[in-house]
Amino acid sequence: MTGNATHETPGPSETPLRVGLVGYGLAGSVFHAPLIAATEGLALDTVVTSNEERRAQARAEFPGVRFAASPQELWDRADALDLVVIASPNRTHVPIATAALAAGLPVVVDKPVAGTAAEARELAALAEERGLLLSVFQNRRWDNDFLTLARLIADGELGDVQRFESRFERWRPQPKGGWRESGDPQEIGGLLYDLGSHVVDQALVLFGPAVRVYAESDVRRPGAAADDDTFLAVTHANGVRSHLYVSATAAQLGPRFRVLGSAAGYVKYGLDPQEAALRAGARPTPGAPWGEEPEALWGRIGSGESPLTGGGAPIRTQPGDYPAYYAAVTDALRGRGDNPVTALQAAAALDVLEAARRSAREGVTVTLPAAPPSASAPADNEEHPV
Repeated sequence: MTGNATHETPGPSETPLRVGLVGYGLAGSVFHAPLIAATEGLALDTVVTSNEERRAQARAEFPGVRFAASPQELWDRADALDLVVIASPNRTHVPIATAALAAGLPVVVDKPVAGTAAEARELAALAEERGLLLSVFQNRRWDNDFLTLARLIADGELGDVQRFESRFERWRPQPKGGWRESGDPQEIGGLLYDLGSHVVDQALVLFGPAVRVYAESDVRRPGAAADDDTFLAVTHANGVRSHLYVSATAAQLGPRFRVLGSAAGYVKYGLDPQEAALRAGARPTPGAPWGEEPEALWGRIGSGESPLTGGGAPIRTQPGDYPAYYAAVTDALRGRGDNPVTALQAAAALDVLEAARRSAREGVTVTLPAAPPSASAPADNEEHPV
């Protein structure tokens, strides 16, 4: 398993697939547009935004890109596009994805794909009925630490994993406002569905279906309206216990991963560097280093002593590889590979998120019904753990 996936090079006669991008806020401008533009075989054709400042931003980085004021303009010229990417606010994901599929267009949707698992499964059924790709942008499957941990587990370096601790914590004592922190259920805001979508998806990819969920969820900051400090305890069908933390109120950040096995443990601090690089304007370039971090940030593997007091041995962190997601989407659209993240996998994560919301609200542990392996199992791909 490697951090930089190998994908077939488009043939000389292949025309790049034309992409319509809906939304040019944080997700669209920082993640999707740069990764689409960096992917061989894809071309950013149209950006849907009516915001003049965002249009100017997109035009400056992608000269020649076209603009539309609404998704309907994409449906009106669906025969001129090959893929629609939905990076608009969460509440719009389901209706826009539904309309795109109805227009005959393959779709990538930012996470969370929907507000409920039932909606995600309905979208999956529609995509299957139409014979179209529906993929969910779970980019954290290509984080450097996640790729490294997946390799360690696959190689048996930890023995049998018993407990998986995953933290996505920040120190943001003042709410920033906006729909992500809205208390309106229609907005699908709050950290449980934002960062929680990542940590739950990673746990399911590594350890399979969940059978029980317990959660504690709080609104800590004055003026905040949505959960900003949430903990989930997930029991997997194979017996692994995942303890997952998402917080905007962590004055001291814990390890990103602490994974305890029967033979050894792995502890890793710090976030994958790719988001910070993209925010700073760096862009993936073929053949150039990407997603790498300095040795001082490598995690440590060992037993019997804390890594903070010198215990264990440093393990080189595998380079992160967000570009691999859109390369895999391109391969899937060309018929050369599988969908890297299916809507049914996303629905399995939403089952856990919905159970966590109920658990926190009612103070109970929620038992999940048995799910078919395909609902949460990753696609068979030798290059990365999805």
